[in-house]
Amino acid sequence: METIVKLNKWANENTNIGTDMLRVLFGAFIFYKGTFFLNQTDYLTELLPGDGTEGVYFILVHYVALAHICGGLFIIMGLLTRVCSLLQVPILIGAIAVNFTGTMDYFNIAQASAALAFCFCFLFYGSGRHSVDYALKLNM
Repeated sequence: METIVKLNKWANENTNIGTDMLRVLFGAFIFYKGTFFLNQTDYLTELLPGDGTEGVYFILVHYVALAHICGGLFIIMGLLTRVCSLLQVPILIGAIAVNFTGTMDYFNIAQASAALAFCFCFLFYGSGRHSVDYALKLNM
């Protein structure tokens, strides 16, 4: 707990509007990818083998879509940014791994790798000064 307090203190002292705008853009990208994933669920059915995977398919679609859409909105607002970034990590690792199993698409690998790097960045950095978390902390 003490480490998180130190990280928050450091992040709030060293924040600027550019980093917060990067957080908002990253959240918008994650939200967009969640809505795009809901529209392209046929691709996931092609990746999974045929028999007995309906349950796995159902869980994957709902976890990824919910984590991306809700997580993207929370990251945009700066609410629970570290938690939302942590929930994105397994999804993005899976997105990178999927490209190695099927057709290699370098643009998708680059997107997923950049998003994973931003996840780790905001997992360490937090939401910054221009966020709901900071406003709630000031009012407590």
